[in-house]
Amino acid sequence: MIPVICVSKSKLQLEFRWSSLLTALKIRSAYTAYPTLDDQSLTAWCAESAKSLGLIELSCKIKVYWNPRMRTTAGRAWWPDRKIELNPKLKEYNPDEVWRTLKHELAHLVAYERNGRRRIDPHGIEWQTACEDLGIPGERPYHNLPFKRRKLKRKHAYVCSNCATEIKRVRPIKRPVACYDCCRKFNNGAYHDRFRLVQEKRSN
Repeated sequence: MIPVICVSKSKLQLEFRWSSLLTALKIRSAYTAYPTLDDQSLTAWCAESAKSLGLIELSCKIKVYWNPRMRTTAGRAWWPDRKIELNPKLKEYNPDEVWRTLKHELAHLVAYERNGRRRIDPHGIEWQTACEDLGIPGERPYHNLPFKRRKLKRKHAYVCSNCATEIKRVRPIKRPVACYDCCRKFNNGAYHDRFRLVQEKRSN
């Protein structure tokens, strides 16, 4: 299991997910429950694009789905499942937004396909190179589409015992999670229990 830190940002709306085995099983169950949401034409385009880049396995396994449960996220890529989810609200905007988002998410899969199991920065040089190969050089990590956001109260607060950074979450953390900045600075980006986030005690 690979512990991962997710630090909330106001525009963290284009996502990449490295799924664990358990998560992958849940994803497959969701796809089975919504079999009509797959987009064969977009899947075919992604397959051809992957093939043109010499990524045969990706071209054979990639699938694109429209996920009606997505709210503020424009798109999401899953590795190693090789799945892309798109928000149906994209259809309300210029068709270019659909293609830009699709290429953005495909670039995530291309970057990881090229680097195997090696951990890379989701929006690092590998992803940027993939964006250039897919025709969207200079792509931004996050979109600025005016999707309506749900107002959820972040009532669970956690703090890093090393740098004292506070992170607030809507839901409680149920697994070991460490401070991303400290792990990058002191442990080459790998998880270390020394930087584990500790829940702040609520005062009465």
